[in-house]
Amino acid sequence: MKVDVLLGLQWGDEGKGKVVDVLTPKYNVITRFQGGPNAGHTLEFDNKKFVLHNIPSGIFHADKINVIGNGVVIDPITFKKEIDNLSTKGTDLTKNLFISKKAHLILPTHRILDAASEASKGATRIGSTLKGIGPTYMDKTGRNGVRVGDLLQDFDKKYAALKAKHLRMLSLYDFEYNIEEYEAGLAEGIETIKRFKLIDSEHELNNYLKGGKSILAEGAQGTMLDIDFGSYPFVTSSNTVCAGACTGMGIAPNKIGEVFGIFKAYCTRVGSGPFPTELFDEVGDKLRKDGNEFGSTTGRPRRCGWLDLVALKYSIMINGVTQLIMMKGDVLSDLDTIKVATAYKIGDELTEKFPYDLPEGLEAVYTELPGWKCDLTGVRSEDEFPEELNFYIEFLERELGLPITIVSVGPDRQQTIVRG
Repeated sequence: MKVDVLLGLQWGDEGKGKVVDVLTPKYNVITRFQGGPNAGHTLEFDNKKFVLHNIPSGIFHADKINVIGNGVVIDPITFKKEIDNLSTKGTDLTKNLFISKKAHLILPTHRILDAASEASKGATRIGSTLKGIGPTYMDKTGRNGVRVGDLLQDFDKKYAALKAKHLRMLSLYDFEYNIEEYEAGLAEGIETIKRFKLIDSEHELNNYLKGGKSILAEGAQGTMLDIDFGSYPFVTSSNTVCAGACTGMGIAPNKIGEVFGIFKAYCTRVGSGPFPTELFDEVGDKLRKDGNEFGSTTGRPRRCGWLDLVALKYSIMINGVTQLIMMKGDVLSDLDTIKVATAYKIGDELTEKFPYDLPEGLEAVYTELPGWKCDLTGVRSEDEFPEELNFYIEFLERELGLPITIVSVGPDRQQTIVRG
């Protein structure tokens, strides 16, 4: 058996949660492999809406195993809130949610450091979600981190030592905070984590494969936010690309099977950083309104723009994508003309290659395509696609060299069209 990987190809918010939920019936195990509560994966079904942060999006299928992998970072306080919220809706997670002992813990002082660091940057801030993600990964790579497995042995000692280090670091900032407020709920959060089965996930996942079980790895954020290959420094602190599934799960590269790459029919971005196709006019406002483009984790309005094929081809190359999934085609329904960026103009030069950085003055070069001017939200079959939508899909398939196997026309499970 192989591990199939599903990940975002843009700047996050592509709709990964919905697609994982739709694909889950085909798999035995769903696992998250990086990121933390900075993720917000939204699922809608049976007239209910759920937003998941740390928990894999297969959790609503009771017969499936869900694993939080070693590459994920977990905040005990927000984890308890997420568990409690799902419990009130009648979902018991203790039977099918497992947590890697090697996953690192986000401590209250990580969140304070995140806020202090971001505040100190002023106009150069990167747009952090202030969830403590960056400082936690810094402690992980600095070999100072506290892991889930430490909850079973000498957590108090390790926590005290790391907290003292963080407080010394915070003394260098002009930043006011109340440590008691940040620590409120920590003990309860720790006890909540300990209620779950804490596992050596690399052994368990490889044993699942040997036993013939199928696994879907769920990425968080998006390729263009990858710490190595994204629009640095305006990126997240983990490897969001396919290779991150190997290190975030303990799976060998030769165990990777299909790579599902998800993209919106347009582009969005939250926070700071370059965005070559960003729209500052009424079309951008319309995309934001019609697409409900507000962060599911932060609530911040998303910046909106046309689809960027230069960035998308780069993401496909980095990830080894085998199938494409296009989301939110319904949001473009009222437009007479749709633009797609097919190259960048930097100075006097045209390029289709994603550059080392995205300098000021870079211009996107567009191809214009006809809009479909009809409501797609009631469409349930590819046979019902308007001619212009088919033309748009076929244009993208030619440009990207890959099939678009799924098209989403709305937020609900039922608004997901699998193409033949």
